[in-house]
Amino acid sequence: MSTPAQHSYFVPQPSKWPLVGALALFFLGLGAAFAVNGVKGGGTCLLIGALILLYMLWGWFGDVIQESERGQYGKNVDRSFRWSMGWFIFSEVMFFGAFFGALFYTRFYVVPDFGSEMQQLLWPKFAPTWPSSVAPGGVPEYEAMKPWGWPAINTLILLSSGATITWAHWGLLKNNRTQLIMGLAWTVGLGLAFLYLQAHEYHEGFEKMHLTLGSGIYGATFYMLTGFHGLHVTLGTIMLSVILWRSIAGHFRPDHHFGFEAVAWYWHFVDVVWLLLFVLVYWL
Repeated sequence: MSTPAQHSYFVPQPSKWPLVGALALFFLGLGAAFAVNGVKGGGTCLLIGALILLYMLWGWFGDVIQESERGQYGKNVDRSFRWSMGWFIFSEVMFFGAFFGALFYTRFYVVPDFGSEMQQLLWPKFAPTWPSSVAPGGVPEYEAMKPWGWPAINTLILLSSGATITWAHWGLLKNNRTQLIMGLAWTVGLGLAFLYLQAHEYHEGFEKMHLTLGSGIYGATFYMLTGFHGLHVTLGTIMLSVILWRSIAGHFRPDHHFGFEAVAWYWHFVDVVWLLLFVLVYWL
């Protein structure tokens, strides 16, 4: 027999968490403004804002998890969650699309223009190649990042993590809790391995290759694209860790597990972005 939750839309009780979140954003914004302008207390405000934000996330998501486990979310709520996650991922596609658009404009319009006869009067040593080891404007020489080293290994790691989270999903659909937990644990481990190698790559780039954010437009686009992707991998790994913890606690059923699916969608999106990064930033 169906429960009322399946045919109605759950309306939560008034919550303090939006107000707590607003307070966190106030301290974060105030701290950032103080820090940028050299005002004393900026770091303290940022720390207070970060702690309040973590408290809000813990409490708000905790309430959502409890409501879900009590069976208060029916088909209507599940549908709204799916639409919300779909639009969120679409916004992320547009976010990275803007950076890939900037990369395209740089490679096919800006760099060739710097190599034109008119620009050669200003930048006589600049060669219109991509990636270039010399940037106009007196930027110190640097070495471009090669694809067939750490980036190739990281590509294999992320592709493997896409397979392990899919394997975990198959286990959940079969109600095989052991397969679910093992698949998630492998995915979290692979995510951490990716982040470690990314940090190692950055260290080599700064120390040995002299590749920094100030290394002309190549350095700026490289670190902006790979850095924001690394941030998304970090957030994805944190979310996967929460899903792993919930799976160990006995949450999720074969017919009720959108929390798992949402994180899996996000992780597959991160995988696809990295493949584009590897081809367009490292390789071509």
